[in-house]
Amino acid sequence: MIPVVTPTEMGAIDAAAPEPVAVLVERAGEATFRAALGLLGGTYGRRVVVVAGKGNNGADGRSAARRLRRRGVRVVELDATDLPDELPEADLLVDAGFGTGFRGEWTPPPVPSGTPVLAVDIPSGVDGLTGEAHGRPWAAALTVTFAALKPGLLLADGPSLAGEVVVADIGLDTSTARAHVVEPADVAGWLPERARAAHKWQAAVWIVAGSPGMTGAAHLSAAGAQRAGAGYVRLSTPGLERDPGAPTEVVGIDLPEAGWADAVLADVDRVAALGVGPGLGRGDAAAAAVLALVAAAPGRPPLVVDGDGLAALAEAPGDRADGPPLVLTPHDGELSRLGGDPGAPDRIAEVRALAARRRATVLAKGPTTVVAAPDGRVLLATAGDARLATAGTGDVLTGVLTALLAQGVAPLEAAAAAAHLHGRAGALAWRRGLVASDVAAHLPAALAELPPGDDHPPKD
Repeated sequence: MIPVVTPTEMGAIDAAAPEPVAVLVERAGEATFRAALGLLGGTYGRRVVVVAGKGNNGADGRSAARRLRRRGVRVVELDATDLPDELPEADLLVDAGFGTGFRGEWTPPPVPSGTPVLAVDIPSGVDGLTGEAHGRPWAAALTVTFAALKPGLLLADGPSLAGEVVVADIGLDTSTARAHVVEPADVAGWLPERARAAHKWQAAVWIVAGSPGMTGAAHLSAAGAQRAGAGYVRLSTPGLERDPGAPTEVVGIDLPEAGWADAVLADVDRVAALGVGPGLGRGDAAAAAVLALVAAAPGRPPLVVDGDGLAALAEAPGDRADGPPLVLTPHDGELSRLGGDPGAPDRIAEVRALAARRRATVLAKGPTTVVAAPDGRVLLATAGDARLATAGTGDVLTGVLTALLAQGVAPLEAAAAAAHLHGRAGALAWRRGLVASDVAAHLPAALAELPPGDDHPPKD
C-alpha cells in the first residue's frame, strides 16, 4: 500500500526526520533530476526551464537544476513570483513553484505548446489537502512527490493536473500514516484461496434487493456477487413470488412485502454475508426491516447496506449498539443524508468521522473511493474512472463487496478490494457504451490480472 498523508502530517514527518533539511532537499532534487531525465530522453542539446519558489519546493527544483547543468543541459531558472508574460521555449518545464502548503491563487503564463511539465511534489496552485485548483495551474505530464502521496493528488482537480504520479523515497519515516492507496498486490494478498475441501455454503451470500416491478438492481447485485467468488447466491425481492429474470444460478427465496426481517434473521446464519438495499424502495416496511437487520445481535454475518437501505438508516440515530459488522456504501447524496458533508475540505477526515459515528465501515464512492473503518484507518481505491458513472454499477459493487465478506475478508479490506476490482472491471470493458452488467461480466478478468497470491496456498 502507498501511504497518504495530509500537508500537516507531512510537516510533522519532515520535522521528525533525523537528517537536516538540506540533506532532504538534495535527495528530493536527485529524485526530481532523475524524473526530468526520463521525460527528456537524453541530455544532448536539451533545454529545461525550472520555475522555483522561495520555499523547500523551490529548493528541490534548484537542486535538480544544478544536476541537469552538470549533465550538459541548458537550464533557465525563473522566480515563480516574478514570471515573464511568455516562457522561453524548452524541452521540459519543471514546476517547483509552490508546494502543498500554498495558499491563494496562481495564474502563471501558459506553457509553450508541446512542452511537457514535471511537477515537484504537487502542481503549483493545487491544494495539497483538497485537490482543488486555485488559479490556472499547469497540467503536468508527471509529478514526482516525496515519501507519500498527498490527498490533493488524489481528489478533485488533483488527478487531472498531476498526470502520472511517482512517489520518491527520500528516507522519511511514513509509518504513522493512517491512510493508504490500495495496489493490486494488496488485493491479491487479501483474497483467500479456496480450501481443497471447499463447498458452496462456505462463501454463501443472501442479497435482499429490488421490489415488485423493479428487479434490475437485485439482478445486478446478484451477478456481482456471483462473479466475485460467492459459492452460493440467495436472492430475495420482498413481495415478489416469482422472478423469471433473475440470473440462472441464483436461488430465489420468497419474502413477504412487510415484516421480512424476521424471516431473514431466522435463517441468516446459513450464509456468510448479507447485502441489502439496492432497489428496495423507500416504504415504511422496507425501512423497518433494514433497521431491524442493522440492530441484530452481535455474531450475525456481516451486512452491506446500499441504495434505499441507506435512506432507511438516514432516519435512524447516528450511533448504534453492537451488532453485526456493517458496511455502508454511499454516493455523495447518500453521504449527506447519513450526516456527512460531501463538500468538506478534508474528504478523508469527513468519511473517517462518519465511520466512527455510525460504527460502520464506510465506502464513499467517487473518482477516488475513500473507505474508512470505525477505528480511523482509511484505504483509498483509484482504479475506477468515469465509465462507472452509469445506472446500476453501484448495485454490482454491493454484490462484489458482499461476496468478499462471505469469503472471510475483513470489512475494511473487503470494501477497498471491492472498489478496486469494480473499477478494474469497468476499465477492462468498453470505453464507450458500457452498462452495469458489463462490469459484472468483466469481474473475472479483473480478478485474473491480480498478481499471483503465492503467500496464500490452497487451505486443507
